[in-house]
Amino acid sequence: MKTKYIWLLLLLVAFTACESDDDTTTEEPTVPLTAGSADFSNYVSVGASFTAGFADGALFIASQGNSFPSILSQQFAAIGGGEFTQPLMSDNVGGLLLGGQQIANPRLFFNGAGPAVLDGTPTTEVSSVLSGPFNNVGVPGAKSFHVLANGYGNVGGVATGQANPYYARMASNPNASMLEDALAQSPTFFTLSEMGGNDVLSFATTGGSGVDQTGNLDPTTYGPNDITDPTVFANTMSAVLGALTASGAKGVVTNVPYVTSLPYFTTVPYAPLDPTNPDFGPQIPLLNASYEPLNQAFEFLGVPERSVVFSETAASPIVIHDESLTDISFQLAGVLQAGGLDPVTAGLLGAQYGQSRQANENDLVVLPSSTVIATLNEEYFNELLALGVPAETAGQLSVNGLTYPMRDQWVLTATETQAVIAATDSYNASITSIASSNGVGLVDLNGILQQASTTGIVFDDFTMTTDLVFGGLVSLDGIHLTARGYALMANKFLEVIDATYGSNFVEAGQVAKANNYVVSYPESL
Repeated sequence: MKTKYIWLLLLLVAFTACESDDDTTTEEPTVPLTAGSADFSNYVSVGASFTAGFADGALFIASQGNSFPSILSQQFAAIGGGEFTQPLMSDNVGGLLLGGQQIANPRLFFNGAGPAVLDGTPTTEVSSVLSGPFNNVGVPGAKSFHVLANGYGNVGGVATGQANPYYARMASNPNASMLEDALAQSPTFFTLSEMGGNDVLSFATTGGSGVDQTGNLDPTTYGPNDITDPTVFANTMSAVLGALTASGAKGVVTNVPYVTSLPYFTTVPYAPLDPTNPDFGPQIPLLNASYEPLNQAFEFLGVPERSVVFSETAASPIVIHDESLTDISFQLAGVLQAGGLDPVTAGLLGAQYGQSRQANENDLVVLPSSTVIATLNEEYFNELLALGVPAETAGQLSVNGLTYPMRDQWVLTATETQAVIAATDSYNASITSIASSNGVGLVDLNGILQQASTTGIVFDDFTMTTDLVFGGLVSLDGIHLTARGYALMANKFLEVIDATYGSNFVEAGQVAKANNYVVSYPESL
């Protein structure tokens, strides 16, 4: 059985943000531009995917040209800013090759029904190291402590996960660190963005499949999807910012947004099972009848809240696996067997539903699950066949989110979300304090994203929101920004630069204009 939910909602929308009702034409300011106390002659940006210009699930030439540091450098050029170099990809396809083997997918595009992976072959080879230096030291996937990590750009470590493929293309030498490559250019001005973002993001996007490492001060022991300890983060932030300002460079940093407010976590509803869907509605009576023995067992074991009931009049939540629940597999199997089931079947059902429940409004279902919900879980189906379960029964027990609980990587539970928010709050407290002690400006990226996810943010004639596809701010991958979103971000930097260093980019009209930046890249570039 297969049902379609999320992308059908996108058929009626376009790639433009909602235009405001204000048609007033504002004359451009004519005041002379001043740099204040800042020197923009040698601007260097340090950060992760936002800094690099990542969009639509990939990095590609067009997106790099619209990175917020690139946009900032264009404004700086009007007041003495020098050349801004970037480690450009080889194409507009996106994706990466390592030794000729594809290790990252091409970019996404809108195919009329939803985001789809571009049908193209990447040509960017990781082992073909570029000759720098590069003003944009933005490395997709980098966590805070990676900025200090020597060897993070060693091509030989990419295949084993010890190095980053994007940094491997641009590192000055195999043992260099991102910070060392930035400092070697003697920047007069810098931006430091996203420190802390990836320290929680991979945990969140994988449904909390990593470990919250709070209390563990050794990041060399962390897994790729773990949450970074706040003390490790604070120490790293202090070291990086201290080094960047040691020679008198001015700069601006950002705090960390609540990543769970991004459309990667808010697009797919926890209750997507529509009784009017012809693939689902007619099966509701049979599904409820099938769950009745399990529900009686849950009641007997004192956990009636784990019961599964699908509504015939309203959208129903999916069934999920929740590892935070007490595992009652053994007890459940015993009750089912006592109720008349054979030991093998009782054992299978006990194991399948020992830590399951229906999702609720506090659960965040990740974006990729939209193509998985209500489809056959072939891996589990084949496991059941190998155990001798008849194909018909195996199929009935293997429908993702209906009879087979959605696995951990598809759902971020309330407990896991709280771990992300707690770490983010701790990081942001450190950023505020460290930025203040070093005398640099602070862009409230957290506040900006919160506003965009609630009331929206006005950018020229557009209202930008975090709605997927048609909100205009966030690209098709549900996490990274559109070109127009990066332009908005650049302007927020300019506002803080003006306030901190006495420049007047905003007053002089030396800012990015929304109409100059797209919210989608076409299939063909």
